Amino acid sequence: MKNRFFFIFLFLTSFCFAQTRITGTVYEISGPLEGVAVYLNNSMLGTTTNVSGTFSFPVEEGQYNLIISYLGYKKIIYPLNTSTYSKPLVFTLVEEENVLDEIFFKKIVYDQKWKNNLSVFKKEFIGISALSKDCEILNATVLYFEFNAKDNIFKAHAREPLQIKHKSLGYLITYELESFVKNKNYVTYLGYSRYQELPGNKRKQKRWKQNRLKAYNGSAIHFYKSVIQNKIKEVGYTVNLFKRVPNKERPSEASIKKARELVKLSGKFINFSRKIDTPKNAIDSAMVVLKKVKLPKYRDYVYKNDITTDEIITVTNNVINLDFENNLNIVYSREKEEEGFLLRFPLDKRKAPGFQSSYLIPLKYKTILDKKGILVHPLDVYYEGYWSYEKFANSLPLDYVPLFSKE
Repeated sequence: MKNRFFFIFLFLTSFCFAQTRITGTVYEISGPLEGVAVYLNNSMLGTTTNVSGTFSFPVEEGQYNLIISYLGYKKIIYPLNTSTYSKPLVFTLVEEENVLDEIFFKKIVYDQKWKNNLSVFKKEFIGISALSKDCEILNATVLYFEFNAKDNIFKAHAREPLQIKHKSLGYLITYELESFVKNKNYVTYLGYSRYQELPGNKRKQKRWKQNRLKAYNGSAIHFYKSVIQNKIKEVGYTVNLFKRVPNKERPSEASIKKARELVKLSGKFINFSRKIDTPKNAIDSAMVVLKKVKLPKYRDYVYKNDITTDEIITVTNNVINLDFENNLNIVYSREKEEEGFLLRFPLDKRKAPGFQSSYLIPLKYKTILDKKGILVHPLDVYYEGYWSYEKFANSLPLDYVPLFSKE
């Protein structure tokens, strides 16, 4: 097992300095197209096409999503593998058919309702961490929101790429929002981002380096890289396996529905604060059921502590897969929780800041982890705990290299 991971580490480092220059041309129906954004997703690598529609920039060897984007045209997401790249690329952009006509052409009213929706979006997308305070959406007026009250589904759309200035990390980020959905308490978003360095003096540069390292340490990508390098314990992680099972103390959904209907049909004022030791009638029984509605639907229990790397991933034909039983509890012991994380809990459940504890719930059996420590299909897993608290404001470009890392 040690040999296998040592081989992976050597494979990674052997290519860390190799580069390939990617070149190509972008056309539209009438000829070459100038000003098209061409970049590697979620990185600082990219450029725009010149007057001849051509582009060229160097990339480290590996597999990427190459984004070709121009407002008013359908975006192209091209899977780029530098090991098979051998000739200039050619892309032809097609005008957008405006599938979202109603959204893109409907007049946005910037009233209090829109402002409230923007606050919800910022909280769930940018986050509320310490770094979020200096992360600003410069063109928030391009956002349009939808809310389905019946199903409690909140959606956000952007007519143009979001321009996000992060003064704590020193980046200007262009983010092309593809989807954003908040379904009750479950939030998913997907988009393509390009990072650019902000100009700054030496003092700012030093602060940005410190903040970037803080954002990196304890993050999901830091964890994945430590897994690939077989260094989870060395860099401060403890990983446990846990099962999630139905909570037997909570009534079934059918029982809850029946109890609510009974209370509603009774037409009487119900004092839910009244203590009921032994139900004397149907209403009492219904109240006992409804008092347990707030109990969690599931219970988690850890059944194996301090697991090793070979219990987290498998490697077949140089393809790395997250492959483990049930779910992971990941504890990072070199940083404490922020106060903002604890404020999410009711007063009676708050505690002193402890180590950062996150929960990784796989939504698909086996998901591919590339050799740079990036999930090929990020929506294959779901995060709870600390990683769900650290949102976009704590994100870094995938080509970020930690300097003076705790590793």
